[in-house]
This record gives sequence, C-alpha cells and structure tokens, in this order.
Amino acid sequence: QVQLVESGGGLVQAGGSLRLSCTASGSFLSINAMGWYRQAPGKRRELVADIPSAGSTNYADSVKGRFTISRDNAKNTVYLQMNSLKPEDTAVYYCNVWVKGPTTFFDSWGQGTQVTVSS
Repeated sequence: QVQLVESGGGLVQAGGSLRLSCTASGSFLSINAMGWYRQAPGKRRELVADIPSAGSTNYADSVKGRFTISRDNAKNTVYLQMNSLKPEDTAVYYCNVWVKGPTTFFDSWGQGTQVTVSS
C-alpha cells in the first residue's frame, strides 16, 4: 500500500508561480514513474507531466515551457514547478505514482490539491 501526500496548491494571480510536492510512503520495493494530472470542473482528468525512473520527462503541450517536473528519489518526492500560470491552469492537481510491490507493479493517486489562477 502506498500513501501520497500532496502540498503546494493555492490561489495565485495570472503570471504567478506555484510549486507542488508529492511524497510517497508505505510498502513498496521501488518507485517507477511519477506524474501529475489535473482535472478542471466539467472536464476529464488529463496528464500534465510525468517523469520516469530513468529517461526523458513528458509534458502536455499546454504546459511546455512553463511547468517543470522533477523528482528527489532519496525523499520519494515529485515536484511540479509551475510558472507563468494562466487562468486555464485552474484545476485540482493529482499526483500519480507507479511502484513495484512484492509481486507486481501498481499505481496510487494522491488526494488532489486545488490550484486556482485568477485573471
């Protein structure tokens, strides 16, 4: 079982910045991919960015050049630095983590953190 604790959401004006954090804890052998998704009211949940245990990061076209995903493996933590925020970035942001358990791989979701960008 994996517990994910997210932090860093809030209210910011357009053009501002926020940094989200998500820390994983629990029973697992290793962490593979880590990522951030978001869901705006009335819309489907969408991938914002993800970062594998090794290899290149991946970003949604709408956030390329503005958001940066990174991870600290020693702390089991993934970050999302969000700059030049726009009102259309307003959503609940969810952390997603894939881990290796004793017998299989599985993923877990954070509880979500609200990001609101005012115009």
